[in-house]
Amino acid sequence: MTGFSLPSLPPSAPPHSDAPDAWVDRLLLAGPGGEECLHLGTPIDRDALRALVEEQSVRLAAAGLGPGGTAALRLPPSVAFVAVLLACWRLGAQVTLLDHRLTDHEVDAAVARLAPQVLVGSAHRPAAALRGFSEVDPVAVPLADGRPARSGHALIQLSSGSTGPAKVIARTATDLLRELDCYHRLVEFPGEGERVVLLSSVVHVLGLVGGLLNGLYSRAALTVPERMTAAGILAAVAGSDRPTTVVGVPFHAELLAGTVAPPPLPRLRRMIVAGELVRPGLPALFTERYGVPLGTMYGMTETGVIATDLDGTLHPAKRPVHGMRMRLVKGELQLGSASSPYPGLDDPSRWSDGWLHTRDAAELVAATPDATGQGATGPDATGQDGSESDGTVGLVTVLGRLDSQVSIGGLKVDLTEVEQTLTTLPEVREAVVVFDGGAIEAYLATEPDADLALLQAGLTRRLAAYKRPRRLALLPVLPRTATGKLLRDPAALRDSAAAATVPAR
Repeated sequence: MTGFSLPSLPPSAPPHSDAPDAWVDRLLLAGPGGEECLHLGTPIDRDALRALVEEQSVRLAAAGLGPGGTAALRLPPSVAFVAVLLACWRLGAQVTLLDHRLTDHEVDAAVARLAPQVLVGSAHRPAAALRGFSEVDPVAVPLADGRPARSGHALIQLSSGSTGPAKVIARTATDLLRELDCYHRLVEFPGEGERVVLLSSVVHVLGLVGGLLNGLYSRAALTVPERMTAAGILAAVAGSDRPTTVVGVPFHAELLAGTVAPPPLPRLRRMIVAGELVRPGLPALFTERYGVPLGTMYGMTETGVIATDLDGTLHPAKRPVHGMRMRLVKGELQLGSASSPYPGLDDPSRWSDGWLHTRDAAELVAATPDATGQGATGPDATGQDGSESDGTVGLVTVLGRLDSQVSIGGLKVDLTEVEQTLTTLPEVREAVVVFDGGAIEAYLATEPDADLALLQAGLTRRLAAYKRPRRLALLPVLPRTATGKLLRDPAALRDSAAAATVPAR
């Protein structure tokens, strides 16, 4: 497949500088009117979606939103969310996405920080926690203290904040279209005539771009399950004759892999997950259950998709997407980025001199031409500190966060290694390992009858003494962020352990 032609937008120009609706109408809303594009409880075709977007455009304009304006959306997954988002962009406005699960206090803080001119919320309470989507009537409220856009960014997102306060991250329309072009070049990713069952939040980058926007652009129908349970997800997969790909986070793959006898799903092609490292053994277990690959992706809110292993044949390595520049500096993976994705933030530890600092440790393997002239992996020629790929990286293996490497008595310990070792113990479903106050602590989601002494004995056989956690806490479930990532804040983890009914040590 070939990529489309990107609109010419200088970095400083707002997305409305030419025709506000050009990229939305031309790339996202175009297509045969009767073609199903969304299924949230009921099917929505493109004619219906275009009508809903037009209706919301009128409402938003009446609330004062126009070219160069700013809007914040606090809507649950819904048809209304899609219509309002696309309407804002058609009007030439900059959109901030706020997770509907945030508290009023958190929303007030975000609004004070970002100063949108219009806040779009729901007139109804969102659906219960396990519901995949809601039916809501959006309400646009003008804010007296709101400010117009101060940059040409089309989208403002907040990072998941799994390890600390959320970052404000901005992307232009060109950034989004470039990411869609990356997906378009991935032949394994769902395309025209196929279907996506989306489990990831549409407020965050995988669900938004890899799910919603790519589905509209590639004309792959997007379905959100009515219930985010294993049974609900499997029912959604079985609900169509189209080739189907499930997109979610590792938690969802764990949930489905735990289904011992799933029903036959002849139209399931694969599941793709991103957001955090996949534990060893999960890809094989998922394939054993369903007979299809568990593909993985690596990405960031700042850039979208970075590297993929959609067939599950490279795990834990991944192949960089088209045009992605990479290098290692002191063990840190850095990505080529012409400008900072952090508006108003001058922090050289995050972005400097055209390079985005991922704060992830990685290994790079160079690409060398094979006999057919196609790219192939060869000896590690780009893995040295300071080396740059210039498009020559064949594979990247993300090892974990740099802050997961700590020193215990002068000896280096990789907390990711400790986590993965813990998840190999039979009674451990998930693990989070943190370093706080000079000590390693582990928080484990275990089977109800897990024996702490047996777990400690298993660790003794598997890990050197200096790598073993000083504290093990057993919980029925581990706390997660709104995006489904495991929470890694030590104070929050200790609070969860204290509140758990499972004995902690």
